[in-house]
Amino acid sequence: MSKPHPLLVTRCADRFAALGAEPRLQIVRLLLSAHPAGLCAGDIQNELAIPASTLSHHLEKLKQVGLVSVRRDRQFLWYAAESAALRELLGFLYDECCTRNQAVAPEAIVPLNQIAFRPSS
Repeated sequence: MSKPHPLLVTRCADRFAALGAEPRLQIVRLLLSAHPAGLCAGDIQNELAIPASTLSHHLEKLKQVGLVSVRRDRQFLWYAAESAALRELLGFLYDECCTRNQAVAPEAIVPLNQIAFRPSS
């Protein structure tokens, strides 16, 4: 059994810690529902009823750990979930629980009949 790279462990720990706050977890889930376009900060604020200053703090933390990205469009800031970072985080757990020791069967996470196979581009 190979150990994951220490930097990967640190990065995943930081990301899990960021997701450990309920508002940040809600923000990521909301941004995933709007993927890939994302949402402007005002829409996130309205949807989750988080005060602007608090929302700004949570978005900054998620941005620091690479779970969300931000882009400016005129006077609006648009936030989007970083799917590559989320894939890495899920893969980190999946490698241990579903491949090396089979603690959780892969089909229990995503039934094979629900996976949409798409041609690679």
